[in-house]
Amino acid sequence: MKDYKWLHEFCLNRFGSEQALEALLPQPRPADELRALSDDRCLSLLALRVFRAGLKHSLVDAKWPAFEEVFFGFDPDKVVLMSSEHIERLMQDSRLIRHLGKLKSVPRNAQMILDVRAEYGSMGALVADWPATEIVALWRLLAKRGNQLGGLSAPRYLRMLGKDTFVPTNDVLAALKAQGVVDKPPSSQRDLAAVQAAFNHWQTESGRPLCQLSVMLAHTVNH
Repeated sequence: MKDYKWLHEFCLNRFGSEQALEALLPQPRPADELRALSDDRCLSLLALRVFRAGLKHSLVDAKWPAFEEVFFGFDPDKVVLMSSEHIERLMQDSRLIRHLGKLKSVPRNAQMILDVRAEYGSMGALVADWPATEIVALWRLLAKRGNQLGGLSAPRYLRMLGKDTFVPTNDVLAALKAQGVVDKPPSSQRDLAAVQAAFNHWQTESGRPLCQLSVMLAHTVNH
């Protein structure tokens, strides 16, 4: 595995200057801002992530005001009370994306957020306090306790919230394979631990957040 110095120099050569590189890189939210996120906004973004999966984001985003209306502003205390019959009636609403499985996921994920509130104070508090050095464990928690949060949905959701995380996109995976970190998409706890360890090593070397290292790594792959 190559060190951060190599990664930095590769990206500088690719983008021409430190300024151009920095302009490309995301910034995670500070912990106090994550902790201040309300549970309704966390549920709204979670539902948005679920509906965006496999669809053009602009299409989903254009319909989101209607989703905010029919799901009571994504107040989890109200959404969790929505019956199966209520959800099925939403399939007749042409303003929405009428995917029954995804519609049913909203009250199920509302229940998860209420459970998290009871255990941790709020979803924002859970996310804020979770160490980035163990971020894959948070992916697993969300995938296990949430609905339709498998694959890349959990890390992408955290990225939408502003939590520092890497995202194992195809380009990132190709780069990790080239670095000898993994030889296939990481699905086992062992492979995910190896990926986490690699990112933690680069973070220790660089002081950069995981999200920036993830983007930089993706750009080492030839397009």
